[in-house]
Amino acid sequence: MKSKGLIAAFAAAWLASGCTAENAVQTETSMQTATAVQTETSAETEITQEEINMEQFNSIITELMPSEYEDKRDGVKYGEFQKHTYFSETAGRDTNVNVLLPPDYSEDKEYPVLYILHGFYDNEDWMTRSAVNLNIIYGNLLAEGKAEEMIIVLPYIFCDKDMPYCTGMDLANCYAYDNFINDLTTDLMPFAESSFSVAKGRENTAITGFSMGGRESMFIGFKRPDLFGYIGAVCPAPGLVEIPNSPMHPGQMSPEEMVFGDEKPYAFLISSSDIDGVVGSSPNDYRSIMTENDTEYLSHVMKTTGHDHSSVKPHLYNLLQIVFR
Repeated sequence: MKSKGLIAAFAAAWLASGCTAENAVQTETSMQTATAVQTETSAETEITQEEINMEQFNSIITELMPSEYEDKRDGVKYGEFQKHTYFSETAGRDTNVNVLLPPDYSEDKEYPVLYILHGFYDNEDWMTRSAVNLNIIYGNLLAEGKAEEMIIVLPYIFCDKDMPYCTGMDLANCYAYDNFINDLTTDLMPFAESSFSVAKGRENTAITGFSMGGRESMFIGFKRPDLFGYIGAVCPAPGLVEIPNSPMHPGQMSPEEMVFGDEKPYAFLISSSDIDGVVGSSPNDYRSIMTENDTEYLSHVMKTTGHDHSSVKPHLYNLLQIVFR
């Protein structure tokens, strides 16, 4: 209403100065057109900003991690892994978890949290080993200002009341890994929030994983976008969706469910190796489904790495520069 009054006043002033009604109408039409164009441009600017964010994230991604990020540097502080135990109601037992705090951790400050999930047959210690050098990679990125201060949580994701550890590659064991979503949301996250100075909210919470852990991080990300604003997966295992004629992989969700509503992730990074003979085409299958669903993701493809730490390190190197930025 206010803009119409201004247009009418402008037209009246033109008429009073000797302008014709035809010119006044033309002027009003021009102003309305300009307003419409401006509104349309604003909407396009919002879309473009999202695209700019994606471009910024894409510009960070490199195929391989420079080797110097695995070396300790003089004058740089590195966090140490801490072993903790919490009681999991979901698993019915005490469960181990490793936690990496930022070097200058303080209870007076709240920190975002990144959960990293291990693969089949592994445990919470896998990411702490020298083959990965997670604390060194993170420490060097943090010292360069390329990563934010964060708490990194490395849980044990096999979750079954009858089996304390993985006994084989079959459907029953897969279900135990699939059950981790319940342990994470009802047991582990409350433990982390009560034990450390955690910044809550999806904008402060990220999850990623390797192999079976990558399949679970994708599943958790799709199912709980209200909790996780950043999602990653490296060499994700098959079985997120049904594999025909495979009793071991009935599917955790349908392809149509691999979408987000209003709570879209700030970033979703899928990393894979072209020569990964363990998970085969699964990462590309997931990408194809997400592309078909218009679900945005960042793609990171490695040509020479395997189904092991050689793929995990570049994924973490990239993801640590993306989350919470």
